Amino acid sequence: MRAGSHLAAFVEAIQRRLAMLPLGSTLAVEAGLAVRNVLRHRRRSALAAGAVAFGVIAVILANAFVAWIMWAMRETTIHSQFGHIQVSRKGYLDSGVAEPFRFLIDEQSPLREELKKLSYVRVLAPRISFSGLLSHGDSTVSFVGEGVDPEREAAMQSYNPVPRAAINIVKGKDLAADDPLGFVLGEGLAASLGVTVGDKIVLLANTATGGINAVEGHVNGLFSSISKAFDDSALRLNRSAAHTLLRVSGDHRLVILLDRTDRTASATADLEHRFGGRDLEFTPWYELADFYNKTAELFARQTAFVQLIIGLIIVLSIANTMMMSVFERTGEIGTSMALGARRARILLQFVLEGLILGVAGGAAGVVAGTLLAQMISAIGVPMPPPPGQSWGYRGELLVTGKGLVDAFLLALATAFLASVYPAWKASRLRIVDALRFNR
Repeated sequence: MRAGSHLAAFVEAIQRRLAMLPLGSTLAVEAGLAVRNVLRHRRRSALAAGAVAFGVIAVILANAFVAWIMWAMRETTIHSQFGHIQVSRKGYLDSGVAEPFRFLIDEQSPLREELKKLSYVRVLAPRISFSGLLSHGDSTVSFVGEGVDPEREAAMQSYNPVPRAAINIVKGKDLAADDPLGFVLGEGLAASLGVTVGDKIVLLANTATGGINAVEGHVNGLFSSISKAFDDSALRLNRSAAHTLLRVSGDHRLVILLDRTDRTASATADLEHRFGGRDLEFTPWYELADFYNKTAELFARQTAFVQLIIGLIIVLSIANTMMMSVFERTGEIGTSMALGARRARILLQFVLEGLILGVAGGAAGVVAGTLLAQMISAIGVPMPPPPGQSWGYRGELLVTGKGLVDAFLLALATAFLASVYPAWKASRLRIVDALRFNR
């Protein structure tokens, strides 16, 4: 009894001291006790932290792989089709197909030189779009044509950081400025017409005055892009040949390639401010890339589902560890409460223990996941050809700061959720039942 009274007095004195400490200091003391409790069962705690670490590694690798795929698709879409920003006359995107000749940007307009002088403009590529009929022998098919400047289009693709991911010439050669009547066709279009490199073909299209004109040329090369639908109908030719065929001058779009993709929004706003009064539209790539946007949405849902599964695994692992700890320390909890420990303090103790497991496992997982992602990227991930393509590519993993933060926060959130019920269970124990537990 005497020893018990001394112990009770000692614990009461400690509690009074803790109550006098600032909140931060009290939390520091509680955290120190929580660390000691976690280390009391090193093997069990290591298994729980390991489960958290493996979950974080899985999330980092999955996020990094999806991030690289989306980055590669984004850059491919920009460099092969849309550029970063497209400049056109107002109304072209809505009515340009029905009335294409109403929306031409004058060849002599000072706009082109003004755009080239802007510091963030890397390449300015003019394009004119039209449709018509393509003939070879007795065969005739419809096509969607695009008149381009070969040198500027080559410059756009040369800045593409993704190898073999833009418009690839699979046979023959690309457009050349010194060969205005050499055309390049999508593989699907060439197969539909039954032509190959070197064959003579005839292009027929409506002119600006309502008549019909034709131009004869030859197949310079066949190309394949990331979009099979595009390859099945697309034909590219020199702007000079397109102007001759349509009997016009000017272009429908001025495609701008910026120095950095992340400047797209700010550059678009600046262009609208500078040239907004000239009856022009400035359309960023992400408003045109419908396939990319839908793919990004699909991948986001898949990644969220993967994170949900991993989160459930972490919750079950930590919850099991915490429940075992509550079971084994029931008598100890009853003693603490008999000596005056409040239920809130018991709750806080177990929540902190769960968070410590989450922090330890999350930190270890972030370090290991980052190193593993770098190793996998150095080796490469062989990827099969996408649907409609005959060539594959080597995938990589792109670790981003956001991906690391998301993985670590997932570990913390799931650890907190996993510890809430065991902590509540411990704090709601009846003192009498807890004291006689295992007796």
